[in-house]
Order: sequence, then C-alpha cells, then structure tokens
Amino acid sequence: MKLHRNLVFAVIDALNLIFNENEYADKVVQKVLKYDKRWGARDRAFIAETTYEMVRYKRLYAEIAEVKASFDRSDLFRMWAVWAVLKGIRLPDWKQIEPTPERRIKGRFDELSKIRKFRESVPDWIDEICEKALGEKLWTKEIEALNQQAEVILRTNTLKTTKAQLRKALLDEGIVTEPIKGYPLALRLPERANVFVTESFKKGYFEVQDASSQLVAELLDVKPGLRVVDTCAGAGGKSLHLAALMENKGQLIAMDVYGSKLKELKRRARRNGAHNIEPREITTSKVYKKLFGNADRVLIDAPCTGLGVIRRNPDTKWKLEPEFLEKITKVQHNIIRNYSKIVKPGGKMVYATCSILPQENNDQVTSFLASEEGKSFSLIEEKKVYASQHGFDGFYMALLERK
Repeated sequence: MKLHRNLVFAVIDALNLIFNENEYADKVVQKVLKYDKRWGARDRAFIAETTYEMVRYKRLYAEIAEVKASFDRSDLFRMWAVWAVLKGIRLPDWKQIEPTPERRIKGRFDELSKIRKFRESVPDWIDEICEKALGEKLWTKEIEALNQQAEVILRTNTLKTTKAQLRKALLDEGIVTEPIKGYPLALRLPERANVFVTESFKKGYFEVQDASSQLVAELLDVKPGLRVVDTCAGAGGKSLHLAALMENKGQLIAMDVYGSKLKELKRRARRNGAHNIEPREITTSKVYKKLFGNADRVLIDAPCTGLGVIRRNPDTKWKLEPEFLEKITKVQHNIIRNYSKIVKPGGKMVYATCSILPQENNDQVTSFLASEEGKSFSLIEEKKVYASQHGFDGFYMALLERK
C-alpha cells in the first residue's frame, strides 16, 4: 500500500481535533475531507476509516506508542506508526516518523491483547461498570462487537416508495443493497458508498437509520389518525418513521429542548414528504403540560450515555465521564415521570435508549412502574438489543400501556 503524505497528515489533523480539541469525530471527518477537492473515493475512505479506527483503539495505540494525553503531533505520528505496523504497512521515510521498533510494537500488542480494557480500548471506569452490569461474558462479547465498523443501513420511506422500488432505484445509481430478515423497511449496503449524493436520497426515498433504531417506532404500534407525541425528537429520525407508519394521517407532535434540532427535522420532513409533523420547542414545562392526558401514543427516546452506538460514535468512549452517568439517569428518571402524563387512558408509551446499561433501561422502567406516576401503567413488552447478538446497534425499548 502506497502512502500519500497529504492523506496521512489529514488523519493527524483530524486526531488532533478529536483528542486535543474535544471535537466530535463525525464533524471533524466531514471537515477534513473538504481539505482537497481532488481526493477520490479511495483517498477519502482512507482518511475516514483510518481516523475512526485510531479513535476506536486510542488507548491501545497510545499504550504501545508509550505516549499520554494531551498528544502533540509527534505523539500522534507515533500512534499512527503503531497503527501502520499492526496493519502490515511499510512505514515511509519521512522526518515525522521516528525510527520505529516494529518487533517491540508487535510484542506489546500481543501482551496487551490479553487484557480486555487494552485490547478493546476502553477507559477503566466504563470497563468496570459494564462488566458489573452485564457480566463478564456478555460485556466481553459486546465491547468486541461495538468496536466493529458499523454497516450502512437504510430505512425505506414508505410515504414515497416501496422497498423493492428503492432497491431498483439505487441499483440504477450503481448501489447494491440487500434486505435484512426481520426488519421490514431496512436495506443493508454490502459495500460502503456515499448514499447522500444519490437522487434517491434527494427525493426522500430513504433515511440512513440503523436496523435496531428502526425497531423503536414499530414497537409503538401507531396507526393512521392517532395523536402521537415524540417527546425527545431531536433531528427527527424516529419522528419521520412514525409519520410514515401513520401514512401522514393524524397528528404527530415532535418536541425537543433544542430548537436547532427541530429546524433540521423540518428540513428532513420536507424531503420525506412528511406533512403531519408539528415541531414544538420545549421552552418551559407548559409546552408538554398542555398535552397531559391527550395522546394516544407517546415515544420517549430518552437522552442517554450512547454506549450502545459507539460503533458509530467511537469518540463517545473518551468523552464520557462517570459523573455523566449519574446525571443522565436522574434526567431519565424525571423525563419518564413527566412525559408519561401525556398518555391518555388506554394509550401506549415506548421508553427507549441507545444504551446497554440496565441503570438507564429496565431499572428505569421498573422504578417508574413502582412510582405514583407509573401505577396506572403496565409493561407489555421490552426488547434488549445487543450488538453481539443482533449485529446492529445496542438498544433498549419498553412498551407500556396506561390502564
């Protein structure tokens, strides 16, 4: 493999922004890929995939390279050299690359690979808390699965097309897709491609959405004509799915505390042809209190640690702090108690997170059902989705019904 200096330098720039400036990996990669318009698909893939892999295994590479944060450029080049040696790539004769003891690198790798927190590259506190919560066997399998590169999964927008028609339209544009058994609207890309530049995307025929995430809206059991509230809608991935399941009939209120995310939802809704979505920014508690007892269906896609989706956001491992888990579980505790009041008698609610920790998931539901606010609810169904068992993102979702 021939290495090009400008591509490697772009990776180093990206790592500096992610590790030292605490910027988000996906935003950084988008930024760095704009450095040179002449870069082709292979060049861009090298930058993106190398950056993500080095973020994923930061602790392992830093340990082998014997460098500690914060990393200067020479440290980042040492870590990159470790990555290259372990990939079997011949190191170039550049002044930035110090003499590299390849045998020692491989020896240290063999040694550290016997220890999970180094092999899978996770902070001590995450490794400890997840082993305690999930058990050693499941956590070992799960973190290995969560360190794999996420596949590109699409969700067919049935407001505009069918899955069969979408497959044909994408094939006409040179993109091969495969259906996924058990996921009625999902298509998988066997080979990665930039689907956002396709005409099919511009026409709103699909959204990029992991297969596990697609299970959430389906569990809510919505029907055309109902009044549905998505309480933590964000940029609206699940709101758009709900609108399609409702066939644009009925009212879908999409709420969030961040107005900027709701603006993005409006833009996506126009492309999707979703006309029954009504965004509402939560500026005060009055916004959701007006809805108490009025909704047939309520979705609480609660804010969480995101430990189930670190395949897509590997920098989450390095951004999370132990204090955040304590803080977010309190937020979840309050959210489910407040927003559950929106469900009318006989209505249904889904509580979901993209976390794998029981503290954020079934423990929250159990606590809610034992509370004053939850006494009129019963648990109908819950799903614990693990990357190691299903091959997609880690998720939790529980369907509850108000008596």
